Amino acid sequence: MPLPARTKVAIIGSGPAGYTAAIYTGRANLEPVLFEGGGAAVEPFTLPGGQLMITTEVENYPGFPKGVQGPELMELFKAQAERFGTNVFTADVTTVDLSDRPFRITSTEGELMAESLIIATGASAKWLGIPSEEKFKNFGLSACATCDGALFKGRDLAVVGGGDTAMEEATFLTRFSPKVTLIHRREEFRASKIMLDRARRNPRIELVTNAVVDEILGALPRPGVTGVRLRDTRDNSTREMAVGGVFVAIGHEPNSKLFTGLLDMDAAGYIKTLPGSTATKIPGVFACGDVADHVYRQAVTAAGTGCMAAIDAERFLAH
Repeated sequence: MPLPARTKVAIIGSGPAGYTAAIYTGRANLEPVLFEGGGAAVEPFTLPGGQLMITTEVENYPGFPKGVQGPELMELFKAQAERFGTNVFTADVTTVDLSDRPFRITSTEGELMAESLIIATGASAKWLGIPSEEKFKNFGLSACATCDGALFKGRDLAVVGGGDTAMEEATFLTRFSPKVTLIHRREEFRASKIMLDRARRNPRIELVTNAVVDEILGALPRPGVTGVRLRDTRDNSTREMAVGGVFVAIGHEPNSKLFTGLLDMDAAGYIKTLPGSTATKIPGVFACGDVADHVYRQAVTAAGTGCMAAIDAERFLAH
């Protein structure tokens, strides 16, 4: 189906936030157009299906007591959105003009004029950038302890990072792991004193400073990750450490570059919305999910704000 010339609601992004927004706007007979990403752009900024497409077992999404595979869950989201009239295009949005309504959205499938816009482009975890990283994703390497920690019950684990997120992830993982080693490249930590003290007091957490992960060790498909090779940042010496899983906690980057200079963002690039709303500073433009959430970053909270954005957009159009 060709891209229509005009729509009441355009949605950029196809994770839980984008598809939930599509379900709600579709049920309101707004016939939303959703750009799911994965088009022919040189650098696609959004992954079709969002971060759950690279997550194996999802055990904490309500309604799935036995768990569900991430890609399977997103296929269900997509099917439900399409059932209510969402037009999904496998395309990347390359530019947006928000200077006047209707908004002009240029994509790899063509141009679209939209009376309202819901931004649900998500965020991407920052990774270490070592060759073995791609190899072991979903095989013992993760960027979300809250999402995957329970899958590593009984294993010694490693967390890489030095900020509050790393401390929080390490502390959370001690619920499942007998020993969590937190690896940081410097002597000093960026984490707040209260988070650092909490980690230091936990008998299951060991802090290793002045070290970086040089390589992730293991075998595919099983047993997956079996250890890491650490390099000392002071003398470049290396040593191996046995662990059954590695969690990278060096931060997330919101997929908001498309809107730089157009919308208000915080220092990290997360889109700012009005308190208690998904509305941005531009009337008719709404942001939901991880692109506007640097705190929770969960599928269920993204879906919740996707619902909010849809209702906000519906009310905006009604008035």
